Amino acid sequence: MRTTRALAAAGAAVAVLGLAAPAALADGMGESPSNIVALPSVIARGGQLTVTVDGCFTGATANSPGFERPANLSSLVGGAGQTASGTARISRNAGPGPYSITVRCRNGSVLTRDSAYTVIGGVRGGLGGSSSAGATPTDMAIGGGLVAAAVVGGGVFWMRRRSERAI
Repeated sequence: MRTTRALAAAGAAVAVLGLAAPAALADGMGESPSNIVALPSVIARGGQLTVTVDGCFTGATANSPGFERPANLSSLVGGAGQTASGTARISRNAGPGPYSITVRCRNGSVLTRDSAYTVIGGVRGGLGGSSSAGATPTDMAIGGGLVAAAVVGGGVFWMRRRSERAI
């Protein structure tokens, strides 16, 4: 008789805990963000970045000083409901360098990952990577010398070919 009561009490306790756990998770309890991943990890201004975090459910947001606006994260389809992902656009005014990402779950738990991604600066297209405003006097002297050497070398070659024909 004692074992029957003990088994009944244990079964009731398991049933109560088993029914309470999904309700607690549905309310956002038990959410604890971890493992923030930003892909690509190196990106240019104006690009799109995918942020993924484990331990958060639908309703999480990711924010960064380099984002145009906070990104809404939603639960991945086909997953265990523990991973959320979303897309953020990098601001065109973001300066080059590393940026952190802060994820806030709907239950208020927060996680920040420092140096989660790096914004690279733009290139000066059409200038060949040059940072000067134009050709310097040294550049002009070198270029002029090369052109003069090519003219003299071409003249010597032409004169030698001409003298070979005469023989």
